[in-house]
Amino acid sequence: MKNPWLLILLILPFSVLAQTAERRGLEIAVEADRRDTGFHDSSASLKMVLRNKQGQESTRYIRVRTLEQEDDGDKSLTLFDEPADVKGTNFLSFTHKSGPDDQWLYLPALKRVKRISSRNKSGPFMGSEFAYEDLSSQEVEKFTYKYLRDEAYEGMDCFVLERRPVDKYSGYTREIVWIDKQEYRPHKVEFYDRKNALLKTLTYRDYHQHLDQYWRAHDMFMENHQTGKSTRLIWSDYQFKSGLTDRDFDRNSLKRIK
Repeated sequence: MKNPWLLILLILPFSVLAQTAERRGLEIAVEADRRDTGFHDSSASLKMVLRNKQGQESTRYIRVRTLEQEDDGDKSLTLFDEPADVKGTNFLSFTHKSGPDDQWLYLPALKRVKRISSRNKSGPFMGSEFAYEDLSSQEVEKFTYKYLRDEAYEGMDCFVLERRPVDKYSGYTREIVWIDKQEYRPHKVEFYDRKNALLKTLTYRDYHQHLDQYWRAHDMFMENHQTGKSTRLIWSDYQFKSGLTDRDFDRNSLKRIK
């Protein structure tokens, strides 16, 4: 037999192969996370373009701040600046490696802070095609993994993984992720709904490297295959290690954050 790996695959029992695929998938996810560790904090400007089924577009201008946590998931703060109907809306998210995330939304029209229930994380964020759970930092512990195959994607050699959310309230049964082998960056994610039907596809493009280490996609496009709607996120003005602290992510002052 010319291919010794084929012989090994024929000899190994299915249960061992499954464990190997799961272990390999986890190894890839851990390495991708390791390469993005140590940035401490970041801030960026964001242009969000919402497009409905008829092709009509609306645009929002946003600022995003992130604080890395050593022993838990990251904290993030999203501030809406334009247009007038969303100006002053603030969203605060504390991601946790285990258990439900903590998320709060301040709505200026109601002048109150609304806590997002863990049961509602699959709902759309501010009318976009991104769900609340999509906005949490993608901690390794929030999924189980399985390596599926190697595959070329847009000229890049990629690992293809299946990951399944641990959270029972997730809106997804599974996600298929394409990660390039050279830099371990995600390039495409397919999201499958609770009926295991393809719901959305997220593509990452226009990667830039910051601080000679941290890669960020400056163009993220989420397409909903079931509704025909889409949301594009265009990122700019990234800054890292600017001195943000826990005090900049205080839920008690969410109404007053500028």
